[in-house]
Amino acid sequence: MKYAWRSLFFAVTIILSGCAAVPMTGRSQLSLVDNDEIFPMSFKQYEQVKSENKVIKGTTESQMIEEVGVRMQVAVEKYFENEGKSEYLDGYAWEFNLIENDETVNAWCMPGGKVVFYTGILPICENEEGIAVVMGHEIAHAIANHGRERMSQQKMSNVGLTALAVVLGVGGGSAITNEMIMQSAGAATSLGILKFSRKHESEADKMGLFFMAMAGYDPEEAPEFWERMTSGDGQSPPEFISTHPSHDTRIKDLNKNMQEALTYYHAH
Repeated sequence: MKYAWRSLFFAVTIILSGCAAVPMTGRSQLSLVDNDEIFPMSFKQYEQVKSENKVIKGTTESQMIEEVGVRMQVAVEKYFENEGKSEYLDGYAWEFNLIENDETVNAWCMPGGKVVFYTGILPICENEEGIAVVMGHEIAHAIANHGRERMSQQKMSNVGLTALAVVLGVGGGSAITNEMIMQSAGAATSLGILKFSRKHESEADKMGLFFMAMAGYDPEEAPEFWERMTSGDGQSPPEFISTHPSHDTRIKDLNKNMQEALTYYHAH
């Protein structure tokens, strides 16, 4: 039993020692995996995604995606340079691509700055400012290291489950008993990740609002984008079981941070 409690103590020690602060928001986040390990895997996966899909080049839309992305990249790099924290972006290799998929109303950014827009989101973006809203949000996910945080959460969950199995004396027990533990702990972990994922989304909304403003895009376009998204995606799930904040919550939070964003915008 003493080894079990040592395992639990080890897990707690990992949590306390493996923390970092999100830039701009200052939120403490779990950081058990280095970007030096994550980025190469991320870049490799990005290349695979491109090889398995039709990447659009040479169109007005694809050029706009790249231009907005580069403009925002420059603004973000300038911000960190002015803050004396240029090293924070070490290893980032920005890339901005448009993939043909009219059914997918989405965009994403892998750790290290690899961005994809799907053509399905362009009608809701409508214009360059709308693209900037989405681009700022996705770049914010990368800057805030949300991917690293999710991986760290999963790693911590695995450590915790191993320790729990030892404490309960089921490490070598029946498959049914182990499965029951995995399901009960997994359910709790899943709900925790849902809550945390909403936190990630809200944090990316706030940081993305500032990033688009730094790049010279009017941040007041952001609530309008989400108004269009609200009218275009049909029935959304209740917020408490969704991995994303409700659109109404997003719009309210964006407006709450608007004055600070406008400060960045007018200073551009």
